[in-house]
Amino acid sequence: MVLRSLLFNLAFYVNLILWMTACLPLIWLPRPRLTVLMQGWAKSSVWLLRVVGGVRLEVRGGPLPYRGPWLVAAKHQSMFETFALLHCFADPVFILKHELTRIPLFGWWISRAGMISVRRDKGARALKEMAGVARLEARSGRQVLIFPEGTRRPPGAEPAYKAGVVLLYQQMDVPCLPVALNSGLYWPRRRWQRYPGTILVEFLDPIPAGLPRKEFLARLEATIETASDRLLVEAARAPAPPPLPESARQRLAALGEGRNA
Repeated sequence: MVLRSLLFNLAFYVNLILWMTACLPLIWLPRPRLTVLMQGWAKSSVWLLRVVGGVRLEVRGGPLPYRGPWLVAAKHQSMFETFALLHCFADPVFILKHELTRIPLFGWWISRAGMISVRRDKGARALKEMAGVARLEARSGRQVLIFPEGTRRPPGAEPAYKAGVVLLYQQMDVPCLPVALNSGLYWPRRRWQRYPGTILVEFLDPIPAGLPRKEFLARLEATIETASDRLLVEAARAPAPPPLPESARQRLAALGEGRNA
């Protein structure tokens, strides 16, 4: 497991650098074509994770890729979903922290691909700017993806949904597509180990546009968290479950699944 993790990490970053440098002459192509290139890199990374790291991806829901204007609200447990979800959408735009745009090569690519960066030091002003850009992107038929908790959370941890997703929902006036997953069990945050198994990503029933803000947020959180609990239990019941962080063990116990913790 240790060797596979080391080999995958090496292969992942070498693959990323090769894609960014080999395709650098193409960086001035129209944005839709750049998105296709980035989706190609994402697929190659998922392939490396399966072949080298022993971690498979199972996507539930669909049909894929999603097309047309959507607000996509996804659970965020790992770096995995920041690239693996790219190929699930026809023309995705991710909302991400502004600091990522300053990374050489990588920052150039995400800027040219039209990703929406947020300067968190600007507070409410940044949220308004983000919502305005997202509304325009939705009008052009793109799928706007946000991680509503704002940062990676350990599997099973108490949810911490932010106001940004509500503002987007109100401003964009399009259906919201919730996404649950259990990636943090196999690609833990702030850890270099990768644990063999199957990452589950599930696209859930859409939430229609036009709900009151409190009703929307309550429905979104309940939908994502209920499904994420189910995926956590499924992973814990697997014949060879991954090592469970303390947050996951506590959540399993609260769900009456302590024997699997």
